[in-house]
Amino acid sequence: MTMPIATAMIRLASMRWIMLACAVNPVSAYAEECVQEKAVYVDMDNAYELRFEPMGSDSSVSNRFKLAVRNTNIVADGIVMRTDDHLRADGRIMFECPEGDVTGADLRACTVWQGMVYASDLKGHIRALPAEGESAADRLFLPALGPSIQKSSLWGKGKATVAPWDVLSLKGCNQ
Repeated sequence: MTMPIATAMIRLASMRWIMLACAVNPVSAYAEECVQEKAVYVDMDNAYELRFEPMGSDSSVSNRFKLAVRNTNIVADGIVMRTDDHLRADGRIMFECPEGDVTGADLRACTVWQGMVYASDLKGHIRALPAEGESAADRLFLPALGPSIQKSSLWGKGKATVAPWDVLSLKGCNQ
């Protein structure tokens, strides 16, 4: 059964507008206006917020952030260190780490998550996390973030009870 040409043209014309509407996304506007050290991300369920902060000094740490469990007072500290080739960003999220001289065992005990932090645009192209001063990534990918949180000191009664997705989307920009 063939469709009359006029009906087919009307359907094709409306598809163009639907495709255009789907392509427009306010998140990408944030990325163009926002630098990475001011970017704020949320997971798909809006249960976690990851908020980058400016470093303000030269160190082996390239980015710093806070990971807040929404609807709780729980906030974990995060850092990102670049590999020597600057192609990869090794991240860590730590919760209630002791201050002062700490041992490797102390750091392992308070580490909630450790792994590569990947950035993505809205088309799914993966790249290294942008450095300070660069435009913020549209999305972040932290592999196995949810399962790591469930096995950590961040999880439990009075703490986190919802595991986040591994992909966080740009919500906005700190001013």
